[in-house]
Amino acid sequence: MSVSALSPLRFAGSISGFLQVASVLGLLLLLLKAVQFYLHRQWLLKAFQQFPSPPFHWFFGHKQFQTDQELPQIMKCVENFPSGFPRWFWGSKAYFTVYDPEYMKVILGRSGYGLLLLNGQPWFQHRRMLTPAFHYDILKPYVKTMADSVQLMLDKWELLAGQDSSIEIFQQVSLMTLDTIMKCAFSHKGSVQVDGNYKSYIQAIGDLNNLFYSRVRNIFHQNDTIYSLSSNGRLANHACQLAHDHTDGVIKMRKDQLQDEGELEKVKKKRRLDFLDILLFARMENGDSLSDKDLRAEVDTFMFEGHDTTASGVSWIFYALATHPEHQQRCREEVQSLLGDGSSITWDHLDQMPYTTMCIKEALRLYPPVPGIIRELSKPITFPDGRSLPKGVSVTLSIYALHHNPKVWPNPEVCTRFSQTQSLIPALLRRSKELHRETVCHE
Repeated sequence: MSVSALSPLRFAGSISGFLQVASVLGLLLLLLKAVQFYLHRQWLLKAFQQFPSPPFHWFFGHKQFQTDQELPQIMKCVENFPSGFPRWFWGSKAYFTVYDPEYMKVILGRSGYGLLLLNGQPWFQHRRMLTPAFHYDILKPYVKTMADSVQLMLDKWELLAGQDSSIEIFQQVSLMTLDTIMKCAFSHKGSVQVDGNYKSYIQAIGDLNNLFYSRVRNIFHQNDTIYSLSSNGRLANHACQLAHDHTDGVIKMRKDQLQDEGELEKVKKKRRLDFLDILLFARMENGDSLSDKDLRAEVDTFMFEGHDTTASGVSWIFYALATHPEHQQRCREEVQSLLGDGSSITWDHLDQMPYTTMCIKEALRLYPPVPGIIRELSKPITFPDGRSLPKGVSVTLSIYALHHNPKVWPNPEVCTRFSQTQSLIPALLRRSKELHRETVCHE
C-alpha cells in the first residue's frame, strides 16, 4: 500500500484519538463539577441545619418563590420562621434571608466595588475620603436646585395631562431625580429633563434591574460564559456599556471644566465640594489620586443609587397617597398652609411639615425602594438566640420583610395612622442610632 493511501487513514485515526481524549476530559470535568456541586450543597445543608425553611426541591430549590407571588410567599415565611430562613434558588445556591432587627444588627456590624461593594481597607479609605460629601449641611444650598428640577417636571405633567387622562410617571420622576443629582453632586450645567440623550441611560438602568432578577432565578445563566451568549446576557452587556459610557462622559466633562482657571478658583472657594469634585481632588494615604477604575466605581454607585432608588421611592409615595386620598388631602392642606402664596419651598419649610413627613416615611416602609441587601459573611457570626452561621454564607437582608414583620409593626400590611406612626418614630430613631454606633465601632 502506498504512503498516499495510508495518509487519510492516519488522519482519521488521529481525529478519532483526539475525540476520545476530549470525551474523557469532558467526562472528568463533568464529574468534577458534580462533586463540587455535591460538596457545596452538603456544606450549605450543614450551615443551615439550625434554621428550618419551607420544603424545597433538591435541584430547583424553593420553586414557590420563582413566581409573581414571591412577596406573599416570603411573608408566609416571616410568620412561620420569625427571624430568618434559608432560601434555596437551586441545588447548591442559597441565601439566608433575614428580617429580624436583632439579627440584622449582628450582620450590619460586620464587614461585608463603589462604597456598596468595596471590602476591607479600600472601603475605609474611600469612606473617610467621601465623608464631607455626606455632611447634612451640604444639602441646604441645593434645595432651590431640587425645587427647580421638580417644577420643570410638574410643568411637563401639566402639558401631558391635557393630552391624556393618565400619565406613566416613573420615567418622568427618574429623569427629575437624575437631573437633580447631576446638578447637585456632579456640577452638571445643563438639564437632563430637556436633553433627550439621557433617556437611554434611564432605560439601561431599568434593563439592568430587570435582568438581574431574571438571572438570579435561572440556573443556566449563572455561568458568565453561557450568560454572555444568551440574549439576556447580550442585552445586559449592552446596558452596562451604556451606563459606563454615561459615567465616563460625566467624569471627563468635569475634568475638562476644571482645566479652566476661573472654574477651578470658584471650586476652591467653596466651603463644601460636590461629590465628584471631592473624588477628583482626593488623595489616597500614599498620595496617589483615585484611579480611573475607582472613580468610575464610585460615580456609578452614587449616580445609580442616587437617582434610581429615589425615583422608585418618590413614585411609590405618589401611589400610596393616591390610594389613601384622605391622607393625600391632609398633606395638600399642610403644604398649602406653608406655600399658599405660591412661593418655592425652602430648607426652613422642611421641618414644618410633620404630617407629610410621616406619610412619606410610612410609604417608604410599605414600599422600600431597596427591598433587599446581599452580603457574603467574611467571618462566622452568632446571633442573639445562640444560632450561628459560618464564614462564606450569603445573606439577604430583606428590607421589605422587615418592614412588614408583625414582630416590629402592628398590622404591617395596613397604612399606619398618623398617631401610630408618630409613636413609632422614637423607637425607630433609637434603633437607627444603635446600628450606626455599632458600624462606627466596627470601623
